Amino acid sequence: MMLALELFRSIPRYAAARTLGSRMPGLLVGPMAPVRLVTRDEPPVRHDGWARVRPLLSGICGSDLGVVTGSTSLYFSALVSMPFVPGHEVVGELLDDATDHSGAPLPRGTRVVIDPVLACAARGLAPCPSCASGRTNLCNHVTVGHVSPGLQTGFCRDTGGGWGEQLVAHSSQLHPVPDDLSDERAVLVEPIACAVQLARRAQVPSGGSVLVSGAGAVGLFATLALRELTVAGRITVIAKHGRQADLARSFGATDVASPDEAMRAVRRATRALRVAPAPLPGPAARIVGGAGEMLLGGVDVGVDAVGSTGSLDTVLRSTRAGGRVVLSGMPASADLSPAWFRELEVAGTYASSGDAFEVATGLARLAPLDGVVGGRYPLHRWREALDHAHSAGRLGTVKVCFDVRSRA
Repeated sequence: MMLALELFRSIPRYAAARTLGSRMPGLLVGPMAPVRLVTRDEPPVRHDGWARVRPLLSGICGSDLGVVTGSTSLYFSALVSMPFVPGHEVVGELLDDATDHSGAPLPRGTRVVIDPVLACAARGLAPCPSCASGRTNLCNHVTVGHVSPGLQTGFCRDTGGGWGEQLVAHSSQLHPVPDDLSDERAVLVEPIACAVQLARRAQVPSGGSVLVSGAGAVGLFATLALRELTVAGRITVIAKHGRQADLARSFGATDVASPDEAMRAVRRATRALRVAPAPLPGPAARIVGGAGEMLLGGVDVGVDAVGSTGSLDTVLRSTRAGGRVVLSGMPASADLSPAWFRELEVAGTYASSGDAFEVATGLARLAPLDGVVGGRYPLHRWREALDHAHSAGRLGTVKVCFDVRSRA
């Protein structure tokens, strides 16, 4: 038996979280959270190629918080199986002899990080076209095969997740951790691998200008990857808090602006022309909503690293005609008029593929990541951990993790 946090289906709690969450955030980690601490059986190894992993550290991601708080789109409801143990940003220790994603042997006791995508290989299926081309993050078979539906480890009832004392992973998911990489850096490899994917999807032209809206973990790692892996020139980052602004600069930002100053900062950096829509009369503005300013000109590439309506709206309105908008945060609804009028290319980026984990491991070794993991909690203090993660930016924290080994 093992201790684990389990997310379960509760329509009343989901509805309450969506309705009250923004006004009463304490409920999201209190009595309305569809999460419980349980003692449950360890997930068994049922098929060849799988091995048991004991998590050491497991991160709390924005997508995890989205599920807990009811803000995730119902689009994903068919792509998970409940109840499941969350946690897909994992550094752990192998409890069985195994092989890694390339077929190299991994003896028991090896530290590993996990590519969470449960693609065709993990499901015992012949490769779909996406997997055959190496784009396993776009696998067409995440609901079939000999594993229950689940787009990733941490969203599948069969595999367990990092918020538990044990999980199972397929060899295609396993990447060994170098001896000189600490657990605190290794747990960041998966989110950095996602940033590597983003940098490649951004297709930044040589010397191009980039706007990154958001300076939480997603935005900061995006800034790091864009600076290190692309030929970007000026990178402007929108940061709400002082600690985020400092880290953005250390990760490669040329300019940092507050949300209120975002348009002005992009305008200065790109010499764009500001256009302000005509204001509506008071009653009409309350009914229709005010239209924000936009730029004629702007950055070559805009990155939404938040997933809020305001962030996406800012990016759409500050990217030049014919430019590229990359959705990295799980997207919210927004007015798409700029995409139509300015012929913007809108690109999603999800998880990672190819050699992203190897590249991310190199970045994790050399980047200024000391102190990025700013909170570590045992599983039984899960309410404190989720509350900390929910307020991470305001508290000067980038990444909050569960220390699964700790009982303190």
